[in-house]
Amino acid sequence: KWVRLNVGGTYFVSTRQTLCREPKSFLCRLCCQDGPELGSDKDETGAYLIDRDPTYFGPILNYLRHGKLIINKELAEEGVLEEAEFYNIASLVRLVKERIRDNENRTSQGPVKHVYRVLQCQEEELTQMVSTMSDGWKFEQLISIGSSYNYGNEDQAEFLCVVSRELNNSTNGIVKEPSEKAKVRHLLRCISM
Repeated sequence: KWVRLNVGGTYFVSTRQTLCREPKSFLCRLCCQDGPELGSDKDETGAYLIDRDPTYFGPILNYLRHGKLIINKELAEEGVLEEAEFYNIASLVRLVKERIRDNENRTSQGPVKHVYRVLQCQEEELTQMVSTMSDGWKFEQLISIGSSYNYGNEDQAEFLCVVSRELNNSTNGIVKEPSEKAKVRHLLRCISM
């Protein structure tokens, strides 16, 4: 059954099943328990009125939907934490606190550095290469460099694929770059994919 929520003037719609993922949460007590509902007014459309910031409610609802913590870069994690505590979603409170702690540790270690690689590949190799990247490498940008040769009757497009990886292997604040041998091994592994 669908439930309408009016959070600070913004409407959200979700299922009772989603809202009851955390049985002890405010949202479960509000609309999912068999006994009397938590005392909350409804607006003229029948939506539960919740006097909280709707900006931070999106990550709360999405967490209940799929169990993952996703916060837009524009949102302060502390705001999501405050709302998770208000809605009494203990597992989310733990996740947000861990993320905040990790971010604080990362910033106390200095700026994050990245290593970038540029790989050349043909059109038919592109999907496999991007889908099989590992070891913390992630796709950054794809640049078409046109077709360099004819294969049969078709032109084969070629691309430059830019990938990056966070460089976090530091010892006593001194960042060590991978050795040239390790770079070549990784590059060969990516090209051979």
